[in-house]
Amino acid sequence: MTAPLARPPLPRPSAAAAVPGPLPDRAAAALPLPDRLPAVPVHDARRLTGGGALAAILLDGQCYTLRITKAGRLILTK
Repeated sequence: MTAPLARPPLPRPSAAAAVPGPLPDRAAAALPLPDRLPAVPVHDARRLTGGGALAAILLDGQCYTLRITKAGRLILTK
């Protein structure tokens, strides 16, 4: 029986990436949000990843990985 492979440590997001600022006007204008939806926070995935492809997201003590693929899609894993 072989030992399970250890996961490499996730990069820690920088303070600037952890608290992204508002989106530029052109990015916010491109979001397809109907007027009847309540206001929700909008986060740019590229800012969350600090311009890279990975971000660690914590929720109730659980760590999740947000990954931007080469095709520009998002994958969220535990």
